[in-house]
Amino acid sequence: MPIENCKKLLYKRGPIVIAFAIGAVVATTGTILATGTSQARPTGVRAVQPAAFLPGLAGLPAAARHVQAHVQAHVRAVRRKHDPKPKTRSSATISLYERTTRRSVFRQQGCSAAKRGATGVIILDFGKPSYNGHTYGTILFSGAFAGNKEITRAMVGYARGYVRCLPRGSSDHIHLARGTSNYHPSVPNVYKAGRKWARETMQLQRALRAAHFDSHVTAAAADDVEPAWDPSFWRTRQFYHGYADSRVGHPLYNYGSLDGGIVSGYWNAHQAFYVTGGMRYARAIPEIYNRAMAREWAALAQVAQHRYHRPVKFAGVMTEHTSSNHGVKPRQAHRMLVRELAVQGRGNAPARVPAAYTNIHG
Repeated sequence: MPIENCKKLLYKRGPIVIAFAIGAVVATTGTILATGTSQARPTGVRAVQPAAFLPGLAGLPAAARHVQAHVQAHVRAVRRKHDPKPKTRSSATISLYERTTRRSVFRQQGCSAAKRGATGVIILDFGKPSYNGHTYGTILFSGAFAGNKEITRAMVGYARGYVRCLPRGSSDHIHLARGTSNYHPSVPNVYKAGRKWARETMQLQRALRAAHFDSHVTAAAADDVEPAWDPSFWRTRQFYHGYADSRVGHPLYNYGSLDGGIVSGYWNAHQAFYVTGGMRYARAIPEIYNRAMAREWAALAQVAQHRYHRPVKFAGVMTEHTSSNHGVKPRQAHRMLVRELAVQGRGNAPARVPAAYTNIHG
């Protein structure tokens, strides 16, 4: 497993461990209480007869159920309002952790996506920013260095495979994003790395246009932003600042996490919002691996709307579901986030999440 993903695994399984611990505490407390009630009552103290007042409480459970049903109905109504069902069935795209830049591999990846009928955002994660002494690039998940131009050529290969394997007359379209991360960038200048990432995104779009692929493929950029990898926020902001200053015109998708949220996490609301909508090209495709992560993103959206009067710019959700890890499925993750937004907004969700999903593996 890549080093960049070890923290994600711990974060994903964390709620299960916490739930187990809470269950143990509750069980222990129940045992103590049960033992205490069986002890002898002091002589002369009259026992309270529960039968004297319990009939008066008989209606409370029904009332509580009524209130709960009312709240649930309200949340469902808000979900329908802010997340209408798509007219056609939307399926998750497959994003990938890349281990090579061989164009033959990427042509096959693109062809497979076309045959699956993939439409929407596809992120190809090439690893953390790096520099080999001559050029900026990334460290692939195989540990090898890949230069920015080499990455661009590989992505053109993906686009070629996608377009050539589409059925005749197809109108399918993908947003193909070159992905990196804020995991300890080993570059001389992070701001410059952001500018170069933006310029290569524009170069990819020019290559797509020249090859007549642009009617089916649009270039984009992406960044796996994890606060725990950059607690000071400085390097992340420099990368985003460099990207923005290039006036690229293409979105920069943040497909990361909040690592504890804006209250008990690493970054404050202003920092987290900057990389999810504050910077003009920033868009959020948040990792939703459990309900706690959905709650953190909904809380950020609520604060952004009330404090900055601007929404978090969601572009979908990301999952890491496989048959072996039994993780949250894409549609389930989307429902989690939409529900938490409805709860946070108390009837007026602070942001909308399109029914767009991508599932990443590699």
